Amino acid sequence: MGEAVGSMLTSAVGIAISPLPLIAVILMLATPKGRANGIAFTAGWVVGLAVVVTLVVVAGSGMTAGGEKPTWAYWLKLALGVLFVLMALKQWRDRPREGREATAPKWMRAIDRFTPGKAAGLAVALVAANPKNLVLAIGGAVSIATSGASAGGKTVAAVLMVLIGSLCTLLPLGVFLLGGDRSARVLGGWKEWMAAHNAAIMTTVLAVLGAKYIGDALTGLA
Repeated sequence: MGEAVGSMLTSAVGIAISPLPLIAVILMLATPKGRANGIAFTAGWVVGLAVVVTLVVVAGSGMTAGGEKPTWAYWLKLALGVLFVLMALKQWRDRPREGREATAPKWMRAIDRFTPGKAAGLAVALVAANPKNLVLAIGGAVSIATSGASAGGKTVAAVLMVLIGSLCTLLPLGVFLLGGDRSARVLGGWKEWMAAHNAAIMTTVLAVLGAKYIGDALTGLA
C-alpha cells in the first residue's frame, strides 16, 4: 500500500493546490446562496474526482498482470510527463504580463446566479473537462493501478487521493461553515493570493510533475 500512496501523492497535491476550483468555491460562498452552492460544488468535485480515479484504477489494474509494472505504464508515464512539461510551458507563456490581470472566465462572472445544480455541474466539469486537473487525476490513478499493492491497498490509496485532491474545495467550505465572521476575510485573502500567483503555482507544479514522470518512465524503460 505504501507504494500506491507514495506514487499518487505528488499528483494529488497538484490537484489540491489548483487555483481554479478554490477560487470558484470561494466566489460561490460569497453569493446569497453561498451555503447551498458551496456544498453542492464541493460534493460535485469530490464525486467527479472519485469517478475519474476509480475508473482509471479499475481499468489499469485489469491490464496489469503478474504483480510487475507493465511496459505500457512506463510509456504512458513518459507521455504524461511530456504533456505536463508542455502544459507548464503554455501556462507560463499565457501568464498575465506585469501590471495586468487575467481575464475571468464567463462562468465566473455569472457565478452569483448559479443554482446548486449548476454549481455541482461546474465542479464535475472542472475535474473532467479541465485538461490540467484531468491529466493530474489520470496520472495519479495510473500510478495506483500499476503499483504492487493489493486490491485493498489500491482502494485506500484511491480514497486518500480523492480526499487530498479535494482539499481545494473542502478547506474553503470548512472555513466558511466553521469560521464565523472571520471566514469572509480569510477566504478573500486566499482568493486574492491564488489569483495573483495562479500562473507561477501551476507552472511549478506541472514542471515538477513532468520531470518526475519522465524520470520514472526512463528509469523503468531502461
